[in-house]
Amino acid sequence: MWNIIIQPVADHLGLFIMVISASILGSYFLVRKLDKMRLVDAETRARNIEKNALEQAERIRQDAELEIKQKQLDAKLEAEKDLRILREELHERERTLNKRDDALAQQQEQIKKQEKVNETTQRKLAEKIRDQQQRSEELEKLIHKERETLHQISGLSKEEATNRILSELEKELQHDMGQLILKHEKKMQDTCEDISREILLSSLQRYAAAHTAEATTSTVDIPNDEMKGRIIGREGRNIRAFENVTGVDVIIDDTPGVVIVSSFDTIRREIARQALAKLIIDGRIHPSRIEEIVLQTQEQLEKMVQKIGEEACIEVGFPNIHDKIVNLLGRLHYRTSYSQNVLRHSIEVAFLSGMIAEQLGLDERLARRCGLLHDIGKAVDHEVEGGHPKIGADLLKRYGEPKEVVAAALHHHDDFHVEQIYTAIVAAADAASASRPGARRETLERYIRRMEELETIACEMPGVEQAFAIQAGRELRVLVSAKETSDETAAKICREIVRAFEERLSYPGEIRVTVIRETRFTEIAK
Repeated sequence: MWNIIIQPVADHLGLFIMVISASILGSYFLVRKLDKMRLVDAETRARNIEKNALEQAERIRQDAELEIKQKQLDAKLEAEKDLRILREELHERERTLNKRDDALAQQQEQIKKQEKVNETTQRKLAEKIRDQQQRSEELEKLIHKERETLHQISGLSKEEATNRILSELEKELQHDMGQLILKHEKKMQDTCEDISREILLSSLQRYAAAHTAEATTSTVDIPNDEMKGRIIGREGRNIRAFENVTGVDVIIDDTPGVVIVSSFDTIRREIARQALAKLIIDGRIHPSRIEEIVLQTQEQLEKMVQKIGEEACIEVGFPNIHDKIVNLLGRLHYRTSYSQNVLRHSIEVAFLSGMIAEQLGLDERLARRCGLLHDIGKAVDHEVEGGHPKIGADLLKRYGEPKEVVAAALHHHDDFHVEQIYTAIVAAADAASASRPGARRETLERYIRRMEELETIACEMPGVEQAFAIQAGRELRVLVSAKETSDETAAKICREIVRAFEERLSYPGEIRVTVIRETRFTEIAK
């Protein structure tokens, strides 16, 4: 059974092995054939590549040889070109040298000719010098004889005659010099006036502020006339208490609906006005309530004064000023000069001073500071003796302000030195601010009467010829006779006029008196 099964399998297996062996042998011979063909093909390609490489190398060699020959040719052409240019330059230099040689030869000939001319000229000049020396000697002899003759005729020695001639010459020179100085002074004065006028007009136009005159009296409106009786109180108890606490005078007259508060201290007057208005609104008017309301008003007004001063400093650009000076600036808000608010006037002077200083090339901030603080003394001039310039200067010096600011406050109404330029600027700005239309208000009759009084009192003094009140009555110019008075008498007249003003007149601020004594000599040349 098993033999029957195994025998066919063995037959098939042998056949299978034979087929596989034949396939393997066929594959082997095929691969060898293919390898042989590839080898032949590779050798063929290698021979072709070698041939192409040799041909390409030959072409490169030929191209390199052509390029080298072309570069050699170009270099030869460039060298020939440079050589040609060099030859042309050498020829040009040679021509130039030839021209210079010709020119030098001509110059040598001219020099020789000039030397001959110079020799001739020197001989002639030497002859002229000898002639001139002879003439000078003769002239000196003649002058000596003339001098001896003049000395014999006039009877003067040589030194006396020389001194007299020099004296006459000095007088003539002084006269001519004086005329020349006056001419240039007049021209310089006109030029300075034009420039200053232009600067002031420019500054005034740049700072165009509105102006309204402020009233100097404080009034309080009341609802009815019965309120007057309540303000007065039983036997005047309320009004006395109010006046004692506030330090003001309360005027109650027949004017309907109005009560007037009067005081030289503007702060006290403002406190009294506000306190009285609050009492009228509150209705409870008795001594204890008056003291309470007045105390509250004082505290509120002090805060308001400080705030107003701070706002003014910030407006001008100085937020770090001393607190005491800030408080004084705030007080100026309640101070008027000829009905012009002094704080607004100070701010305007500050801006005008800064603009003028800027156009003059000076420190604009320092000028503004000087202008802002120039009238600071008016805040306390009713409490301290003296004029507001002196008071203000002392305050500013005490609180460490610069010397220019102190000088501007002290001298803006008086004479100032030339080196105090900021004081001059502040004085000009102060005058410009005060003279603006609408800035200050005063009745025409009162203004004319004050001016007439000043001139009349001055003219009463012996030796006075004329008197002129200027600067709205702040200054008086007095002309005295040179024949009737001397310099010492003129000084005495000035003191007597000032004393008469102090005794007979009532005026705000200060009045400056200037006495002028002039001697003139006039001659006419015909």
